Amino acid sequence: MNDFSNYETILTERRGRILTLTLNRPDKLNAVDEKMHGELATIFAAAADDPHSDVIVLTGAGRAFSAGGDIVWMQKMIDEGFDQTAREAKRIVLDLLDCDKPVIAKLNGHAAGFGATMALFCDVIFAADHAKIGDPHVAVGLTAGDGGALIWPQLVGYARAKQYLFTGDMIPAPEATRIGLINHALPAAELDAAVDAFADRLAAGAQVAIRTTKRAINAPLKQAAAQMMDTCLALEALSNASADHQEAVNAFRDGRAPAFTGR
Repeated sequence: MNDFSNYETILTERRGRILTLTLNRPDKLNAVDEKMHGELATIFAAAADDPHSDVIVLTGAGRAFSAGGDIVWMQKMIDEGFDQTAREAKRIVLDLLDCDKPVIAKLNGHAAGFGATMALFCDVIFAADHAKIGDPHVAVGLTAGDGGALIWPQLVGYARAKQYLFTGDMIPAPEATRIGLINHALPAAELDAAVDAFADRLAAGAQVAIRTTKRAINAPLKQAAAQMMDTCLALEALSNASADHQEAVNAFRDGRAPAFTGR
């Protein structure tokens, strides 16, 4: 059995042939920091290679799925550069697309920024109806370059994708379901049972057929990722060095609204 015990920010749990990965920084609303980002860059490949599971569930501990990027880490990337982050972000997206096991996102709470990106690269998304999902990269002066610009148009079309990526608005789960961004929004008390039932159904299915069907569906997405991710991440690196991004980080620390200058 694969050993996931070395992961510090991601919990693993097995239930039969179902492997659950839980983002585990609940005191920070599972905001992705440097450590978690590095672990995410390896865990999906490890889960794909795990011979003792057929279905993967991705969720968050506590009140949120993931609040996006950790503000302390954002400052470190401004000071020290974006290269390592870009390499890891590309690996995370490609590993999710390459994993031929079905991956179910269970949004127990809000999914923002890179949290939303990870959820949207999963195969089927269930959310508690109080949860919201959105990609507010622009709200912190960053390009939505770590996968958002790729996956949102595929799910909701270019017009809606541009609306939500330009504004960073968070979308309530029922509305996200209505526009086709996610699959299901249901009362929080029903979320675990619904995900368990769907995971059990997939685990009891014809695994070769399910996995090869996923590979067929993901083929054009993988081609698009190969074409886009380097450019998207290079543009995000450019915005990482902008004055507006530094202003957003400063404003967050100061508890005020940012005053962007377009630089």
